[in-house]
Amino acid sequence: MTDGNRPLADRVALVTGASKGIGAATAIALGAAGAHVVLTARTSAGLESVENAIFDAGGSATIAPLDLTQAEAIARLGSAIGERWPALDIIVLNAAMLGTLAPVPAIDPKEMANVLTLNVSAQAALIAAFDPMLRKSSHARVIGITSSVGRKPRAYWGLYGASKAAFETIVSAYGDEMERISNIRTAILDPGATRTDMRRRAYPGEEPKSVKEPSVVAERIVALLTEDFATGHFERFG
Repeated sequence: MTDGNRPLADRVALVTGASKGIGAATAIALGAAGAHVVLTARTSAGLESVENAIFDAGGSATIAPLDLTQAEAIARLGSAIGERWPALDIIVLNAAMLGTLAPVPAIDPKEMANVLTLNVSAQAALIAAFDPMLRKSSHARVIGITSSVGRKPRAYWGLYGASKAAFETIVSAYGDEMERISNIRTAILDPGATRTDMRRRAYPGEEPKSVKEPSVVAERIVALLTEDFATGHFERFG
C-alpha cells in the first residue's frame, strides 16, 4: 500500500535541468514524495545543493553532472542508471535553452543549432537511452515541460517556440507509440509564468514576486504523477 505522505515511494525518477528553477523544485518535491531522484544538469554545485535539500528532507538522490548536448554523455548516463536500477519510473524533461529573442530574419544559424540540439535532439536522445528502462516499469511516466509559444507563435519567440513545438511532437509521438504496448504514458505541462532565471532573462523589467515560485509548479507535477492520466495529456498551469 502506498504511503499517503510518500506516494512515489520506491520509484526512480530522472529530472533534467535539476540544478535550479522548476527542475530543482521538482526534484526536491519528488524526493519528498518518496522517489529516488537522479539529478542532471551541467553544474555540479547546483546539483549538490539540490541533493542536500533532498537529503535534509529525508529523501534520497544521486547527482549526474553532464552536458545534454553531448549524445555520448546521455548514452553513458543511460548505461550507468541501467546498471544500478532495473527500471526507470519517471522522467521529467525540463532542461531547455531560451536563446536570443529576435525577429525570425535575425536568428543566428549557429545559435539556432545550439537551441535545437538541447531542446529537441537531446530530448529524443534521452528518450532513446531510457526507453528500455521505462518499458520495464509498471507505471512509467514521461513529463515534458513546454511553453505556450510552442503552440501559439509570438513575435520574437520564433526560435524558442519552434524548438518547443518540435519537443512536444517528439514526446507526444513517443507516448502514442508506447500506449498500446507498454505502461508508459506521456504528458505535456506548460507551467505558465514562473519565477526562473529564464523568465528573468526574457522579461527583465518584470517584478519577480508578481509570478509564482517554481515550487508551485513542482507540486502540480508530483500531483500529476499520482494521477492515472492518459497519454496525450496536456495542461497549462497557472
